[in-house]
Amino acid sequence: MQKKTDYDTAIKTKYPEQIVIAVVKDKNGKANPVTIGWSMVTSGQPPMFAIALTPKRYSTAAIRTSRCFTVAYPSEEMGELALFFGTHSGRDTDKFAETGCKISPAEKIDSVILDDAVANFECILESELTTGDHIIFAGRVVACHINSEAKKRLYTVGPNRELGGVLKK
Repeated sequence: MQKKTDYDTAIKTKYPEQIVIAVVKDKNGKANPVTIGWSMVTSGQPPMFAIALTPKRYSTAAIRTSRCFTVAYPSEEMGELALFFGTHSGRDTDKFAETGCKISPAEKIDSVILDDAVANFECILESELTTGDHIIFAGRVVACHINSEAKKRLYTVGPNRELGGVLKK
């Protein structure tokens, strides 16, 4: 049985929620990672991902300029990095230099991949759609990478940026 409630109460039931780290180079060639809570696979053929950003995000302008981005599934060990990447702006901070996050060059796009992530997907921007207070960027996957070590994914497991793994039963 369902009971009526308000949006703020109902939306708290979404956890655990996947997070991704998108990486995009700005107009000066600096790679900038940003942690995103809203993402999804949008097509299997051709393979495509979508990420949602607010217009004010530094990465929004960078995606429009570079026309490509990396989507990384962070590992559980990347919790502090994910929190840092989502709470600091690339306008003011070189997040990779500040954190020492290990990266490698992407193979098919002008971006980087995150070495400790579970997986990385190189995407070429195909379209964008404004949806209220966010913009959805859809990218066609042109290269994929998985970690050679078994790693578990990082999720948002509760409100207030609570991060952690999800146990499989």
